[in-house]
Amino acid sequence: MSSGLFGAIKTSASGLRGQRTKMDVVARNLANADTTRTAEGTPYKRQRAIFEQVLGDKVGQHQMKMSRHSGPGELRTTRSGHLNFRLSSDSESPDGGISSDVGVAENASEFRVVHDPGHPDADADGYVLLPNVNPITEMVDMISASRAYEANISAVQTAKEMFNQALKI
Repeated sequence: MSSGLFGAIKTSASGLRGQRTKMDVVARNLANADTTRTAEGTPYKRQRAIFEQVLGDKVGQHQMKMSRHSGPGELRTTRSGHLNFRLSSDSESPDGGISSDVGVAENASEFRVVHDPGHPDADADGYVLLPNVNPITEMVDMISASRAYEANISAVQTAKEMFNQALKI
């Protein structure tokens, strides 16, 4: 865990940056939901935010062994002794504290195919490849990111209030 008075704020700031990135990705996906031709000549490919969380040296190995992990990714110890829950790349926490890295990756799902012979990007048979963006999924992701962002702001406010109360002692 992060140490010092500002550890909670640093942790929440990391979460705020990550959720802001996720909201930016969702907004980009929604803005390009109907883009049938990009600079590469293909329809827009949905992007998604990939979170990576790195736990510092201060978290004991025994605590992690006691907890069970379910879901995608893996829990492992790095060369520097950090316990990492990996969803994407192999970056390490530079200061041994809690950090959160967010990467952006393209979604590998197939493009939607629609029969629209009048569309300028239709093939010889009248089929058009549309982006693999589902607005409903994007809105759910946006609401989720927004709620997580609000929770991090609330955590910062609570930490500030605790600091103020500690100063009154």
